[in-house]
Amino acid sequence: MAAAVLLAALVLADFRPPRAQTLLPSFAEVVERVAPAVVNISSTREVSAGRDIPVPQFPPGSPFEEFFREFFERERQQRERRSFSLGSGFIIDPAGYVVTNNHVIAEADEITVILYDESEYRARVVGRDPKTDLALLKIERPEPFPYVTWADSDRVRVGDWVIAIGNPFGLGTSVTVGVVSARGRDIRAGPYVDFFQIDAAINRGNSGGPSFTPDGKVFGVNTAIYSPSGGSVGIGFAIPSNLARRVIESLMEKGRVVRGWLGVRIQTVTEDLARALGLERPKGALVADVVAGAPAEEAGILAGDVILEFDGRPIQRMRELPRVVAETPVGEEVEVVVWRRGERLRLRITLGELPSDEELARVPRRGEEAPAALAEVEELGIVVALLDEELRNRFQLPEGAQGVVVVRVDPGAPAAAGGLRPGDVILEVDQEPVGSPPELLARIYAARSQGQRTVLLLIDRGGDLQFAAVPLRG
Repeated sequence: MAAAVLLAALVLADFRPPRAQTLLPSFAEVVERVAPAVVNISSTREVSAGRDIPVPQFPPGSPFEEFFREFFERERQQRERRSFSLGSGFIIDPAGYVVTNNHVIAEADEITVILYDESEYRARVVGRDPKTDLALLKIERPEPFPYVTWADSDRVRVGDWVIAIGNPFGLGTSVTVGVVSARGRDIRAGPYVDFFQIDAAINRGNSGGPSFTPDGKVFGVNTAIYSPSGGSVGIGFAIPSNLARRVIESLMEKGRVVRGWLGVRIQTVTEDLARALGLERPKGALVADVVAGAPAEEAGILAGDVILEFDGRPIQRMRELPRVVAETPVGEEVEVVVWRRGERLRLRITLGELPSDEELARVPRRGEEAPAALAEVEELGIVVALLDEELRNRFQLPEGAQGVVVVRVDPGAPAAAGGLRPGDVILEVDQEPVGSPPELLARIYAARSQGQRTVLLLIDRGGDLQFAAVPLRG
């Protein structure tokens, strides 16, 4: 009997509730400390439901004139509406600087910031950066505002706790908790942001709000969700604080974001291109074109180079390069490692400032008639370019022509001996299709490195397809 009682006690002991220290942590103290610095944002703008209704013309003194004028004026006013946008933000300075998403306040006529204690303040826009979807606002009062500080997002790991505070659906300050699900997510939101993925519930209205570490520092700006239904399914995305802090500091100091600029157009290194270029595996960013007069051109970077490292940081994927370059201070000299014709080269480059979109559109090309994506193929003695409308008109090529067009053939070069002429469109090299100058360079390099003395080109000459056997130089 005693043995049975002892056994029962042991069984019951196995089902006792866990001790308090094994329970999930409480974030109440952290939330109490940081929540006063998290704000709700309401923005409004005037919109018109349609064009003004024309008022009919009546003879002077007509008894209907005043009646219809008042009627149509009421109709016009009723067609005007105020559009409301609700979002979140957080104060980063006791002087009243507020961080939020650009899309929360875009095109707003009025912006109101509502604090935790429900006090309201009219806000002005200090600066906006649509490329990262960040904006900086300013509110005013005599006494200092509560504020929060940035965390080092590089130290945040997958599996770490995340506390999200915001204004979902305009309900007011709400707190959700989860973990960091992934780092470096690309959600096609521009070239400068790799997002955190978090599973703390965020919904419409959380945009611009902070994601906190357990010690109450901001490591991310909640920006987007993946949701087939429009509600939270546990997949949210936040801008890393290290990026957000640099953007916000630039907005605070200059009212705009200053970014480094290399001046190249790049493409992905595929497995086929990696093999053709002699790389062990696909990595880096393949230079498709170098902007005339840009820092890259002055440093000697060429179309067909593969950028493997930038300022000591390996470039594993093409999309990493624009972000790394943009984060580098303007005027700083850095080392760039490129892969060129089977060799690693180290080049020194001094970064310029990224021009505005309007300025980039006006960047001059290499010459009066020179197209973008120009490359010199030394082994053949030709200069080629990506076919565009200008070249199609210049060489009177068919409307549907596509590929790499020969724009210059050096006299006495192998290409001249092989019968190539300006205006020929190269479609294949050794029966492998090529769609850009870097791809053509890669195929030619592969052929030479394999000991070939001649390459077989498929060319389109005025709509007629023909093969040309062209010897390789050197």
